[in-house]
Amino acid sequence: MTAMERTRGDRLRAWMLEGLSDMGKGAPQGPHAPPAPPHEGRRWWRVMCLTGVDYFSTLGYQPGIAALAAGLLSPLATLVLVLVTLAGALPVYRRVARESPHGQGSIAMLERLLTFWKGKLFVLTLLGFAATDFLITITLSAADAATHLIQNPHLSSALHGHQMLITLLLIALLGAVFLKGFLEAIGVAVALVGTYLALNAVVVVAGLWHVLTAEHVITDWTGALTSAHHGNVLAMVGVALIVFPKLALGLSGFETGVAVMPHVRGDPGDTEEQPTGRIRDTRKLLTTAAVIMSGFLITTSFITTLLIPAPAFQAGGPANGRALAYLAHAHLGNTFGTVYDISTITILWFAGASAMAGLLNLMPRYLPRYGMAPHWAGAVRPMVIVFILIAFLVTWIFNASVDAQGSAYATGVLVLISSAAIAVTVAARRARQKRWTAVFAVISAVFLYTTVANVFERPDGVKIGACFIAGIILVSLLSRLARSFELRVTEVVLDDMAQRFVRDIASRKMRFIANEPGARDLAEYRGKIEQIRADNDVPSLEDFVFVEVTVRDPSEFETGLTVRGEVLHDRYRVLTLESSSVPNALAALLLHVRDTTGRTPHIYFEWTEGNPFANFLRFFLFGQGEVAPVTREVLREAEPERARRPRVHVG
Repeated sequence: MTAMERTRGDRLRAWMLEGLSDMGKGAPQGPHAPPAPPHEGRRWWRVMCLTGVDYFSTLGYQPGIAALAAGLLSPLATLVLVLVTLAGALPVYRRVARESPHGQGSIAMLERLLTFWKGKLFVLTLLGFAATDFLITITLSAADAATHLIQNPHLSSALHGHQMLITLLLIALLGAVFLKGFLEAIGVAVALVGTYLALNAVVVVAGLWHVLTAEHVITDWTGALTSAHHGNVLAMVGVALIVFPKLALGLSGFETGVAVMPHVRGDPGDTEEQPTGRIRDTRKLLTTAAVIMSGFLITTSFITTLLIPAPAFQAGGPANGRALAYLAHAHLGNTFGTVYDISTITILWFAGASAMAGLLNLMPRYLPRYGMAPHWAGAVRPMVIVFILIAFLVTWIFNASVDAQGSAYATGVLVLISSAAIAVTVAARRARQKRWTAVFAVISAVFLYTTVANVFERPDGVKIGACFIAGIILVSLLSRLARSFELRVTEVVLDDMAQRFVRDIASRKMRFIANEPGARDLAEYRGKIEQIRADNDVPSLEDFVFVEVTVRDPSEFETGLTVRGEVLHDRYRVLTLESSSVPNALAALLLHVRDTTGRTPHIYFEWTEGNPFANFLRFFLFGQGEVAPVTREVLREAEPERARRPRVHVG
């Protein structure tokens, strides 16, 4: 390989891994990262448009999916959905905004409720469904944008039969934008959402006018309903309650609404601990978005059901995936319809960008902190490539079909909303708010029913979600295994007594004894020193300091160390510390002592009894096990220069 080729390779690698040094510190930084909220924030209604590109863009396909799922009962089933939105999802996420005001969302709330490995695995499961939600948003939005392109009268002849190709090109374009750099998007979102809602309002008004002026439309609909259900109103309501879970796409956007909270300006007196104004304005954001969307859901389901013949909604039909666009062309002309198509395609594509930003913000918030991300996952560009390739695969599996992807999308949305409802129920119970606990418990039951019904009716969603969950857990555990020997201590702080112990022994050979605390009586420490002296031929005049590590939560990957010194039995100096891993804590302490004193410390161990493989599993899962060799390996990886490496002795 020539020097020029090596230089190009180095430049490509540096470009791909830009921002890697920020791994484990939250979302990656750099010009290509999701937009960081400016310090002063933005007005809540502007931020609403950022989440609105996801939430409101579902109008592009929601009415058609509702008509396919509920038929003539689509308006009634949509009304049930709106009631669930306003009386269920909205109160839940208003509470989430209060409990998680920094944009962590319901996953962070549930993370605080569970500890150790069960908490980590539960979060990984929710991340799998969140990944399903965001990735299907990308593929579904691109597929529907492609549908609008192909069905446009000016382009249909040239593009017919190329649904898959156009969808893949739109997804690739999305990836290219993120590889180049994702800049501040709120201004663009305001323009897109404002234009799109205005055009939809025109379509709705025109549709309602047509319904009111053509009297036979309503009578035909009511007559068909009466004939299908024998005039039994209760039967109609019952069927609407049964089928409304199929319309769950209309609930999307709430989790994103909470995720954008850091962008909301709030009050001048807001603090990070008490962002009162941000919470209040985010609640306004959530309420306004839900009310606007509810109004559009009801009116659009009504006009599309009454004005579009049922066969047009079927796969390949002119209204499939584009019911409102069909009405725009039919009642307002092809010129207006083309403008509507352009607006719809743009907002659907931008909804994919919003989802990609959500993925790039969500995964680094958890996986690096758990030690469950490959080293290169700290950079955005490799992650963009991975997500785009997965989106290609999902598009191919579903044949770029909007209808087929609806179930997977709905499953991801419903699982996240159900988990949020459970989280706020537990939060209300802990706050001893009995009335709210009962209310949120009922809401949780409704969403759990909706989720289960959706899974049984359309199991594709949970299958895709299960694939994402399995993939995330497998990659996470392999990553954690590969990074087991990293020095994963963020800082080391010694109290006054601990600093005094270190200063006392810094003038001579620094010797520490790693001790697993037991009874902590006089005999324990005396016996340990005698054993170490005998096994390592240490002169009796040499002095020791004991080091004892207590493991609190072994599932945590990175922790800070606070080292406390104490004198036991009037003669033995002991340094005590808490960590998620004994070997990592010992290695971090030794390196800190070396760097602060300029002397090379020595530490003494006894061999651990038992099977080496079993002891390694104990270390991997519980932070203990074969401590001596693992401590040395951590030191070896952290300090490649052997002469500067602290000495490990085992007897």
